[in-house]
Amino acid sequence: MQTKTIQVEGMTCAHCEKAVKGALKELNGVESVDVDLETGKVHVTYEDGISESEMNEAIEEQGYDVVS
Repeated sequence: MQTKTIQVEGMTCAHCEKAVKGALKELNGVESVDVDLETGKVHVTYEDGISESEMNEAIEEQGYDVVS
């Protein structure tokens, strides 16, 4: 298992948190997702084989911006 913290802009409420969590959990191999709305950080625990670009794309498809 690996962990990654992704900085995301645009999340402001519980709906935002649910949308991001749901999008990431749909990716095969994502074990857990924790969203901190105050800091905009998304902590993802996942198996090898998932790329950062896949995770970023899943978040961006929900309408949020991933900060590099």
